[in-house]
Amino acid sequence: MSILHLFGGYGVELEYMLVDRRSLAVAPVCDRVLEAEAGEPTTEVERGPIAWSNELAAHVIELKTNGPTSRLDIDKARDFTRDLRRVEELAAEHGARVLPTAMHPLMDPSRDTRLWAHEGNPIYSAYDRIFGCQGHGWSNLQSCHLNLPFSGDEEFRRLHSAIRPVLALLPSLAASSPIVEGQPSGALDTRLRVYAENQRRLPSIIGEVIPEPIPTAQDYEERILQPMYREIAPHDPEGMLQHEWLNSRGAIARFERNAIEIRLLDVQETPVADLAICRLVVEAVRALASEHWVSLTELDRLSSTMLRGVLGTTIEQAEHAVVTSEPLLRALGYEDHQATAEEIWTHLAESLLLDTMPEQGLRGALVTILGRGTLATRIMRAVGRRPAPERIVEVYSALGDCALEGQLFLP
Repeated sequence: MSILHLFGGYGVELEYMLVDRRSLAVAPVCDRVLEAEAGEPTTEVERGPIAWSNELAAHVIELKTNGPTSRLDIDKARDFTRDLRRVEELAAEHGARVLPTAMHPLMDPSRDTRLWAHEGNPIYSAYDRIFGCQGHGWSNLQSCHLNLPFSGDEEFRRLHSAIRPVLALLPSLAASSPIVEGQPSGALDTRLRVYAENQRRLPSIIGEVIPEPIPTAQDYEERILQPMYREIAPHDPEGMLQHEWLNSRGAIARFERNAIEIRLLDVQETPVADLAICRLVVEAVRALASEHWVSLTELDRLSSTMLRGVLGTTIEQAEHAVVTSEPLLRALGYEDHQATAEEIWTHLAESLLLDTMPEQGLRGALVTILGRGTLATRIMRAVGRRPAPERIVEVYSALGDCALEGQLFLP
């Protein structure tokens, strides 16, 4: 497989829940859906431009680009939507349906969790033994992963340095998880609130969530991967988990495929929104990697601790978070002493992207998100501050319809 250079292609992975068609109760039927499509038991199905696979929980299915794609556009979003409809068709045979967003709003993970029981189970069982996977940060989370390629140390450093500041702001664009166990959690991105804490038993695995500035692959191995492997070794004597994917930072280097994987995006109500968000994230990273506003050296001076503080605020408040770090604002080309996260993303969209986007495409989705709020904000507007379970089922059923229709949720 040829190695891609910076922004030479993209990989997108979207995770979805499978739930009862009426009650939205968790439906652990991913194995049956995959088997029905493949004609035999399997962990992965390839369907042209999109592939399907299992995840840790038996009620989660992942749809992903089948290899790198050169397109983050409405046509690629339609590829995902078409396959979601096929998943829905197969799930319906078991009384189930597809449900988007980053967390199930009613799930009790201590009661409803069933880990994947087929190929790959030893890895999931090891995670469960060490960390206990019957919790929201394990069996109740659905994310969008964006993979960006690099070739060699110079491109790796440029890409890694550019991603770090953007990570802190991602919940303010993509938060979609405000409700847990039937109640507003108080955070608009509850998935990341839990994600940031679920492996604290072994702190080297997640660090500050925002990765450290790292210049080369060798430095990454010495400063991030090896300390992580040493810390987990007493709990993992067979070395089953000692691979680069153990790293749980908000962006992780995948040297086996020469890419950096961004992990802090909640999945949205429709792939149209996911692809629109990915496109804006790519353009922001591209501008920073090209030193559009400040040098890479200045980007590397942004401390992980400071960026983690900003991330904590955007996890709680999403687009309403106020950013006061002048070095971060300057790095993003924002000429003021403070700004809301929504204002920063609007500035980035208007200066980097919107003028070049066709009207009939992803532009409308970005305009909606920037103008009407994150999906989490729109969900809260729809359910109210003290939602009844029946209202939650009604709203999330409508979100499931959005996934199949390629429409944004507008309460």
